Amino acid sequence: MQPDLPDPIRRYVEANSILDADAMLAAFAPDAVVGDEARRHVGHDEIRAWIDEATIANQAVVTPTESRQDGDVTLMTGRVEGTFPGSPVTLTFRFTLRGDAITGLEIA
Repeated sequence: MQPDLPDPIRRYVEANSILDADAMLAAFAPDAVVGDEARRHVGHDEIRAWIDEATIANQAVVTPTESRQDGDVTLMTGRVEGTFPGSPVTLTFRFTLRGDAITGLEIA
């Protein structure tokens, strides 16, 4: 059973499950910031490039296993499977939301 997730995160995860880059990007605010593998991606153009490089090219799909709220942050743990070396891996996703959009995502 997947954990209950706030709507913007649920939309991101659902889009990821079918590798829909446009729908994944739509979950982010225009000024959002993503941190992954010691790199920062700011704004839609950089986040789209990150989605294409990290997710689409590697067919990387996350299956959420748990989530919890920590103030205004949602921490989600998920199993990520794809065509990348070391797959599958368990990662922690730290989402910050504003309204109906993701404004921050840190992956560790």
